[in-house]
Amino acid sequence: MIERHYFRGKLLKSFDFTLGFCMPNSKNTWEVIYTLPALDPEMEKAMIEAPFESKSDSFYFVGNKMVMHNKAEYRYEDIE
Repeated sequence: MIERHYFRGKLLKSFDFTLGFCMPNSKNTWEVIYTLPALDPEMEKAMIEAPFESKSDSFYFVGNKMVMHNKAEYRYEDIE
């Protein structure tokens, strides 16, 4: 799986995950905790002020064949 995070078309971070074998017709869980790069206050402000301009693409592969592509858009809020 490859996951990429963008803001206004600029790549912020790309992750490349390798998953182990999962038996067909089984139920599995997978948890990954990872950090995004530190953002300067100006970038954080811009991301809050531009809802849904933060996006990600997730690409899922079996062998070398892409089997699924998910896109997401994010809306961040200042919690203070």
